[in-house]
Amino acid sequence: MKVLILGATGFIGSALLDRLASDGHAVTGLGRNVARARLKRPEARWLAADLARMRDASDWKPLIESHDVIVNCAGALQDGLADEVAATQETAMLALYAAAKASPIRIVQISAPRGGAGNESAFLATKFRADEALAASGVAHVILRPALVLGRNAHGGSALLRALAALPFVTPLVHAAARVETVALSDVAEAVSAAVAGLIPDGSDVVLGHKEPPTLAELVALHRQWLGLPVARTVRLPPALAAPVGLLADLAGRLGWRSPLRSTALSVMAGGVSAQDGARAAVPFLSARQSLSAAPSGVQDLWFARLYLLKPLMIVGLSLFWLLSGAIPLFDLDAARHHFLRFVDHGPATALTLATCFADIALGFAVLVRPWARRALFGMLALSVAYLASATLVEPELWADPLGPLDKVLPSLLLTLATLAILDER
Repeated sequence: MKVLILGATGFIGSALLDRLASDGHAVTGLGRNVARARLKRPEARWLAADLARMRDASDWKPLIESHDVIVNCAGALQDGLADEVAATQETAMLALYAAAKASPIRIVQISAPRGGAGNESAFLATKFRADEALAASGVAHVILRPALVLGRNAHGGSALLRALAALPFVTPLVHAAARVETVALSDVAEAVSAAVAGLIPDGSDVVLGHKEPPTLAELVALHRQWLGLPVARTVRLPPALAAPVGLLADLAGRLGWRSPLRSTALSVMAGGVSAQDGARAAVPFLSARQSLSAAPSGVQDLWFARLYLLKPLMIVGLSLFWLLSGAIPLFDLDAARHHFLRFVDHGPATALTLATCFADIALGFAVLVRPWARRALFGMLALSVAYLASATLVEPELWADPLGPLDKVLPSLLLTLATLAILDER
């Protein structure tokens, strides 16, 4: 069959693409940025599109006419610079259902369990309204509701679990006693494979998850064991401490960073991740321990876990370094332009000083905005090399300065390179 996967570049979508292709289906992946996906999986067909812009039935007609099944695993946790929750999860889906009414297409919807906390959030509310619209549309469909998905790779909540598990000495947790139901990514892929093949009856609404959920503290401990780290004491933090973390993560979300610590995720975690409502699949699922054991960790997993929470600190640190390096000279412009006066007059020296200051400040702000971050980091590298080269030619004695104005640029270069190396999110 011809299968279209919405959100095919994501954590779940990429695994479904591999599984459905191995089942012998002709698979098309749809995502906003598919350049790297094309390189990784050239055998698949790829379409670049933003679901948030596909708001009319006419946008979907060509896709419906050229496919037999549409698997929707696209989603957005919270509104931000890169995401529009309602447009992606509800408006686009209603347009899809309207376009599909007169067609024989089947839709496999990857949704979320009902009955937990955070149902009032836009993330869950829009998903559930789209589910209800699909059920009432008359379109052939299956709705699958996986709990927290654990796989060989990690993204979002599963990445945060690994990061918390890798913290040294102690594990600080809010809602440590909350129950977190999990499901292996391989079990989700198996269920989707069955749904695409028509082995799950049309109209089914099925929960996917192991029925004995561990607590959050137990789940983090399992990940710590999986990473090969010694047992650490769990420090239970009051829920009030989550609020400022959520606010900072929400601000990062507005700048395009998809942090799993945003307020929506924290509100869901407050009541645990457990499917209290809905029919469950009759097949057995892997437990959290079995899911992790199925794919033993390597040193790259330990690196990822340790770097995950360092990454935002590295970006903020670089931002502050460049903002301060640009702002401080403005408070003593005469002293700052002294270096330029050695080879140009006062006017050009002032202009060069101001230009370098504002360039530093611009890079310091730009690196905080996710769509601009990569270019900002390359700009930092280029400007740092230019500063070092010009200073070496004009004032080589600065290398011997006791305060090390040039020596201090070298660690910032290395930090910039390290940040570039871990900038990708998926």
